[in-house]
This record gives sequence, C-alpha cells and structure tokens, in this order.
Amino acid sequence: MTDGAAPRGNKQTAGIGRQRVRSGEDFDIIIGFLGFWAAVLLAVTVWTELTAQPALGWALGLLALLPALYGMVRLRRRLPARTATRPS
Repeated sequence: MTDGAAPRGNKQTAGIGRQRVRSGEDFDIIIGFLGFWAAVLLAVTVWTELTAQPALGWALGLLALLPALYGMVRLRRRLPARTATRPS
C-alpha cells in the first residue's frame, strides 16, 4: 500500500532544502509585483498628464515605487542563481 511513499523524516528535511532554494524565487515574485504596479502607475501618470488631469499623486506614487523596485533587484543579484532542479 505504501510502496512509493517517502518516510516522514525525509519530508521535513526536504522542506528545509526547498526553502533555501526558493528564497530567490520569492524575490522574483516581489520584483514582478512591484514591476507590474510601476507599469500601471506609469501608464496612469502619462494618461492623466495627456488628459490635463492632476497627476502629481500618481507621479509621487511612481517615484516611491521605483527605488523599492531598484533595491529589490539589487538584493536579488546578491542571491545565488536559481537551479533547474531542487536538491533532494
């Protein structure tokens, strides 16, 4: 019945190894999230400028988001490169 099942002890140690490998992927997710909202804020800022609406708030939001995005990219570069396979 349990021919292919892994012992419970290996499952816990595999989780520890997986967490170390995924740390870079977590940064990638945050960078993607910040990048998406930076693109949205850029589009809204340009649109409000072209339609002669107040754009200062949108531009300040974009100004606050860009250093955060830059900092996350710099932190991501310090992490080791992602591997295609996870250690077992």
